[in-house]
Amino acid sequence: MSKTKNNYIQQRGKPLLQRKDIIGWLIMLPTIVLFGFFVWEPLLESVILSMHNANGIRLEEFVGFNNYIELFQYPIFLKSLVNTFVYIFWSLVIGFFTPMILAILITETVHFKSFFRIGVYFPNMIPGLATVLMWRYLFLPGDTGVFNIILSKIGIEPQVWLNNTALTIPLIIVIMTWRGAGATALLYMANIGNIDPGLYEAATIDGANIFKRIRYITAPSIFSLGKTLLIIQIIAVFQILYEPLVLKQGGPNNASYSIMMVVWNYANRNFDYPMAAATSVVICAILIILSGLYFKITKTKED
Repeated sequence: MSKTKNNYIQQRGKPLLQRKDIIGWLIMLPTIVLFGFFVWEPLLESVILSMHNANGIRLEEFVGFNNYIELFQYPIFLKSLVNTFVYIFWSLVIGFFTPMILAILITETVHFKSFFRIGVYFPNMIPGLATVLMWRYLFLPGDTGVFNIILSKIGIEPQVWLNNTALTIPLIIVIMTWRGAGATALLYMANIGNIDPGLYEAATIDGANIFKRIRYITAPSIFSLGKTLLIIQIIAVFQILYEPLVLKQGGPNNASYSIMMVVWNYANRNFDYPMAAATSVVICAILIILSGLYFKITKTKED
């Protein structure tokens, strides 16, 4: 009798759920219930609402996929979708590596590490709306903006900043990075802190400089964490809303209009909740596809 067959016979004699399995499920049960109540139930309600006409949130008539067809015919929808992917692109160019660099620099610093940790995290303690309003005054066009005042001192003409369609999205990403990079840097620092100090000592004895230590020890150690934070960042940036809304109302010329602003306008300006729900379902589907593709591409044998 083959080894595989013996294992099969032995497994058939075991109960389907052992005691340790039951205890594990009981521990996870509250989380599963809360996840279902706060995530899956609203998602299901959104799907149902998106297939109806409604008076407020009261369903009136089943219309199938008509709301989705109308959404894709909405002129600003495709523009906002493209803008959202542009946001993601600039967030990866500007915002993804910044926390890594901050974490590595602070880790390699000999003195005042605690001071620098507090310094990089401090912007995260400022409310998001207050951050956007502060940066809006910094980027004011003309002679009243803080950055233009600084430029005037060195003989450079005032810039239009957020009124420049080519600069609007990158500057919004700079604002988001300034606020959020510190918290992510702390995660990288915690991960770097788990690296065996003996590796650095051995590398130093072998004559490795700081760049080689980062390349061969630090960078490979934070790679797995970086993969996870990358998809979290993509999901977060895909849902960007109040930065372009408060700064430029999606302008200039819809250059910063995000897909979440479509949801906001449908729900809060038009009070068309079925269309807002349809847009939300489309966003959810896109994020599921992106996440699946990402994990498929980055999957390794060790995973």
